[in-house]
Amino acid sequence: MTAPADRSAILALAARHDLDLDPEDLRVIEAGLDFRVAIGRAVDGQRWVLRMPRRPDVLDRAEVEGRLLELVAPRLSIAVPDWRIRSAELIAYPLLPGEPGLTLAEDGTPQWHVDVSSTTYSAMLGQVIAELHAIDIEEARATGVEVRSPQEARQQWRDDIARVADAFEVSPALLERWTAWVGEDSYWPGHSVLTHGEIYPAHTLVDGERLTAVLDWTTAGVGDPARDLTFQQAGTPPEAFATLLEHYEAGGGRTWPRLAEHCAEMFAASPIAYGVFVLETGDETHRAAAEAGLNPPAP
Repeated sequence: MTAPADRSAILALAARHDLDLDPEDLRVIEAGLDFRVAIGRAVDGQRWVLRMPRRPDVLDRAEVEGRLLELVAPRLSIAVPDWRIRSAELIAYPLLPGEPGLTLAEDGTPQWHVDVSSTTYSAMLGQVIAELHAIDIEEARATGVEVRSPQEARQQWRDDIARVADAFEVSPALLERWTAWVGEDSYWPGHSVLTHGEIYPAHTLVDGERLTAVLDWTTAGVGDPARDLTFQQAGTPPEAFATLLEHYEAGGGRTWPRLAEHCAEMFAASPIAYGVFVLETGDETHRAAAEAGLNPPAP
């Protein structure tokens, strides 16, 4: 399966799904690993987001994602995608309000559209994450998402570290750090929650400093709550992270003594996910980039 890349093929795909798009108003976004994305305007003026799968293996996860969106939509105080079109070739939904907090320029340069140090953004994000983490685990399980106990979530990290270390050249310093992290009980939470899995500015829509929507729920699952807090701990000033946690706790979110340190270690372990992606997809075009993160040059 190859997602259509040229404009005419995308327009034809949309038309086969009874979506008549203006050929002069179509923008293709290549950043996603699982889906090629396009944004276009229908002839009635409504703007749409089109997600086109790059590989067959993403389709089963997309089915789960669709059911999950139906679960979380009424539980959150911000918007999530409302899939109006869902097939093996195309997922499409009306464009949500706001603009992405982070985009990439054509040369790959990050372009920020939100101030991540904003207390308004941090407070709203903390509240939304608390709402998500409060959703009943059994209801989440019924959607088909992976459900891991705290012990299973921690073991998955052990397994992934071993798998990646066996297949790639990994920096000894990083391997030692990751091994120490998974081996130290005090870092780890004693509870699991429903998580988005990749909440960071590129997956949020904003209106100024206000959070309006959360996108791309492909990686959602029940497991370690730190999955939704790690970027904020690593990528925002301490004051912003403190604001987020204050509103997270006020909304019912549960914290633990070494939460911030655990998030820092999880962020340091993020190259593992890229290595696992290469191994699971067999897409060797990403191997060099994965190896660069797993074995960076010495400073």
